[in-house]
Amino acid sequence: MLKICGDKLFINGEETLLMSGAMHYFRTLPNQWRDRLEKIASAGFNCVETYVPWNLHEPRENEFNFNGILDVENFLKIAEEVGLYVIFRPSPYICAEWEFGGLPSWLLKYDGIVLRTMHETYIEKVNRYYNELIFRIIPYLSTNGGPIIAMQIENEYGSYGNDHNYLNYLKDALTDRGVDVPLFTSDGPTHSMLSGGTLPDIWKTINYGSKTEEAFEILGNYQSDMPKMVMEFWIGWFDHWGYEHITRESKSMLEEFQKMLEGKISVNFYMFHGGSNFGFMSGANYDGKHRATVTSYDYDSMLTESGDLTEKYDLVKKMLNDYSEKVSIKKHKNHKIFDVENSRKKSYGEVKFTEKTLLFNNLEVLGSKFHSPYIKPMEYFDQDYGFIVYETKIKGQVDGMKLSLQDVRDRAMIYLNDEYIGVIDRNNSQEIKISTLEKESTLKILVENMGRINYGPLLKDYKGITEGVRLNNQFLFNWNIYTLPLDNLASLKFENLGEISENIPTFYKGSFIVDELADTFIDFDGWDKGVIYINGFNLGRFWKVGPQKRLYLPKDLLTIGINEITVLELHNFGEKMVLMDKAKLS
Repeated sequence: MLKICGDKLFINGEETLLMSGAMHYFRTLPNQWRDRLEKIASAGFNCVETYVPWNLHEPRENEFNFNGILDVENFLKIAEEVGLYVIFRPSPYICAEWEFGGLPSWLLKYDGIVLRTMHETYIEKVNRYYNELIFRIIPYLSTNGGPIIAMQIENEYGSYGNDHNYLNYLKDALTDRGVDVPLFTSDGPTHSMLSGGTLPDIWKTINYGSKTEEAFEILGNYQSDMPKMVMEFWIGWFDHWGYEHITRESKSMLEEFQKMLEGKISVNFYMFHGGSNFGFMSGANYDGKHRATVTSYDYDSMLTESGDLTEKYDLVKKMLNDYSEKVSIKKHKNHKIFDVENSRKKSYGEVKFTEKTLLFNNLEVLGSKFHSPYIKPMEYFDQDYGFIVYETKIKGQVDGMKLSLQDVRDRAMIYLNDEYIGVIDRNNSQEIKISTLEKESTLKILVENMGRINYGPLLKDYKGITEGVRLNNQFLFNWNIYTLPLDNLASLKFENLGEISENIPTFYKGSFIVDELADTFIDFDGWDKGVIYINGFNLGRFWKVGPQKRLYLPKDLLTIGINEITVLELHNFGEKMVLMDKAKLS
């Protein structure tokens, strides 16, 4: 058990520092968990840290999922077997560059809901979720013989608000359900963040990437008699589509880590292993523009997206070993140094595509059809992710008028009488000029949800078109609306390739042979933008704007023999994809 005594931490009576690595079970396939955890232990660490994504565990209201990649109990069991304590960060909000910061999209269908505060509806939903989640993990608390030694209250709350009644409520929500391990908050080292996001009697930890001395000097204004810990030591960073790949050189990281060791500061490396934003789970940031996060969450961390050891891994392991006589790290009773190695990679060669089917020919196969007199966003149709189509008739003569979307989230492809006329996204002008129409015409708008904002004041990020559609100043009404969550493609009816048209969203199907299982990477050079499915599993988004140029395909998604690949391409058919043995993130 972890105990806080003054400014020191003790495990089972022995003074210790916590050396932890962040790894999110939901970003790594279950068959990979043991490998990644063994690598954390073999670096000399005694802890693993993980968030918990509410939006995956309760994807539909009052429908819970704790299976497969969401079997958090199994993850905790493996951590125990490998010999790692667990720092548990259980929502409601996690940020993590994750869709909506881990909040479920269905919260947004409640008009007037106020997130991350004592709003009655929000608290009601949190309580129901905690009744499912917390009681599941109570047996895994260290006080009950399990690996969980500490648990977080909310996440970086001072970056968002200052409702201390809310923080106290979440604290009580944990303790009233039987959580009796040390609780903590984590915030950036600024006065506003620490004053807004902390509680007087709760252990305060901080998150940063550099300037250790300055960070703890500021924290000293709020806490002087409890242990020092960096809950997120940012050793890399994440990428956005259309921007440069971000890395952090090892030298500066190592210098900061040395300061922590010499100052006897506990640390959680964020990330030790990043993993992947499978499916539609990558979030977005907003700084005047919507910046969608890429599918890879490699993070330039100690293990690559595919779990390979890096220079950072070797350097940190060596430094920790060099300081072994100077700092005390209480190891779990099962802890040992494992024989670890990189996964096998293989180039499976070219995948050629032989079949296709048009998205617009499958609208009612892929989702549901609704009629509404006015525009509504996805959430009002109980849709979480994917795409949505809005269709209406324009009657009478139109001559060079401006079609305006008010306001699109996030990217819309516009069609008049099935002819593509352009793209509108939330970062550019919300209007497009249309040519002369002399009779009744059909307007069709395909809108892509590219990830809800996961950080900052604009979390309430409805998807689709949120206000309305206008020709000049006249709103258009009476819409057919098709929800396209794209969570099951099994009912699609394919045909031979035949003629290919640009800018007509199309599913393409191909296959490739696997004679032995190995990790690989899908190179999508020549393609434009879309989504890739492997044997029915949504691997994630791709986009030619980069920086990510290949999607990681773990061997656990493959089978010996024929494997199927389905690609939704929005613009340009690339004819083939190539399965390579190396990642390409820039």
